Amino acid sequence: MAPKKTEDTNFTNMVVGSISVTVVLLLILPMIFVVGKDTYYSAYSEGGDTKVEALAQVTDMRNTLSDDEYFIANTMSTPMLVNDWRDPHRTALMIIGPEKPISQTEADSIYDFVTKKGGKVIVAADGTNANRLAEKFGVTFFDAPLNDENQFWLEYEAGEAVSGSWLNVWSLAAVSEDVNEMSLAHQRQGCKDVDVFEENRLNCRLPVMFRSPTGMKYEPTAADKSNPGHRDVDILATASSSAFIDIQGNSRADDPKNPAPGDLALIIRIDYSNITTFDRVVTDSGNIVGNNVDELQVTGSIVFVSDEEVFSNRMWDIAAAKNENMIESCEQHTGHCWLDVTKETLWEGNEKYFSLLIDDMMEHDNKELVKSIREDRSEFQIVFDESRHVTGVISAPFIESMGTVVLLTSNTFLKWLVVLNVGLLLLVAMMVVPEKENWRHVFDLTRFKDRPQKLDPSNYRIRVQQALFTKVRVHYDLTRDQMAIKPPAEVQTMIGDPRLVELAYSQSRKYTPQELRQLMVAIRRWGKN
Repeated sequence: MAPKKTEDTNFTNMVVGSISVTVVLLLILPMIFVVGKDTYYSAYSEGGDTKVEALAQVTDMRNTLSDDEYFIANTMSTPMLVNDWRDPHRTALMIIGPEKPISQTEADSIYDFVTKKGGKVIVAADGTNANRLAEKFGVTFFDAPLNDENQFWLEYEAGEAVSGSWLNVWSLAAVSEDVNEMSLAHQRQGCKDVDVFEENRLNCRLPVMFRSPTGMKYEPTAADKSNPGHRDVDILATASSSAFIDIQGNSRADDPKNPAPGDLALIIRIDYSNITTFDRVVTDSGNIVGNNVDELQVTGSIVFVSDEEVFSNRMWDIAAAKNENMIESCEQHTGHCWLDVTKETLWEGNEKYFSLLIDDMMEHDNKELVKSIREDRSEFQIVFDESRHVTGVISAPFIESMGTVVLLTSNTFLKWLVVLNVGLLLLVAMMVVPEKENWRHVFDLTRFKDRPQKLDPSNYRIRVQQALFTKVRVHYDLTRDQMAIKPPAEVQTMIGDPRLVELAYSQSRKYTPQELRQLMVAIRRWGKN
């Protein structure tokens, strides 16, 4: 019995040890991966101990949108949740500075969010972490910084220009028009305050500052070729024709390994119109849900920006930008000034342009939507995707676990894959658990671990003999001690049956399993007559 208990103890220790190691790894590994790393481009982190870390957040952007009375929220797990949000056509997802690559499953969910639910998305990155999502829309991010010798801004000290870098790029951006298709007169027209106030966002451009952006390329997808009118693609801002991607890291425009295609985009907007959803509309005629809820045609929009720093605290507000050696003008530039194109259009921080862009993407101008919603910005949600950023050491295990749960439960394929794996584990467990021995029937589930191993066939005769002696002892009402002191001759007389006497005392007789089964039948019948 001791070896049996030892085996059970070892098995239990192995199971408990495996579970413990797994739990420890799930807790420790996420902490190891994020230790020593700072969170950047978060709408909720106030930054670290340095000024640089504080300026590399997007809290000022969040505050601006909150002051504009939008409902502000965040997702900490995964953007796969977007299609489960309330009123997706009135929700804008902000993926700014993804420090982790967007997975294919997440990209599929965001694609459906835009093209099927009418959601709004802004993706800002200066690398390839967003490429799985971008490629679904025909957009590709380069994996190296862009240099532009004709559109770069200078840094100033005491009002005097002190330095400039081809990495510090500026561009004049439209809100909803392709700058390559605008007339020359409209390209030279800046968006005045009165135009913004009157929601006149057409035929004008605003300056936007970039800091070490990458470039983007757009190529038509197969759907564009088969159905050219199914969406509207607009290049809102571009680099100059002399810009190049500094893959070699030498800042040399004459290096043939640094591609300079001449049409590098900085901001790309893609709109999908006539998406059917449900919301409160201006009339209740023919509504099928009630409370003026009926079908509504909305537009799904996604904007790709080639630099996350355009949204940072450093460049969002003009006051903060001035503290970092930037100014609203470029008059000291020599041939590299946006004021040479749009007269009297000063840069007032990137806040002005992107606030106008977000306002234009939303359904504020949808005349089918009931006015009480259309004009109330608190009915529209701005959701910052915090799952793409490095989290705190303590919160990392929780965030990663939550993201894994969402990933496994939100995706149909993965959900059924988990169910299949659980079924296989149960099947393996059923095959590994030893069978109950033939002579022991324990129906106490609490004693499951004490279940013995399968009976060794070499012990069959011994167990049949023991069954015979027990039957004789019980029949004559003898104790075990009384039965033990009986002489063999007396026991043979008590048994009476020659076949059973031979089973009890013969040392040379060999029995087949079939003969032992016949003897068992004889033992059960013995003593009844």
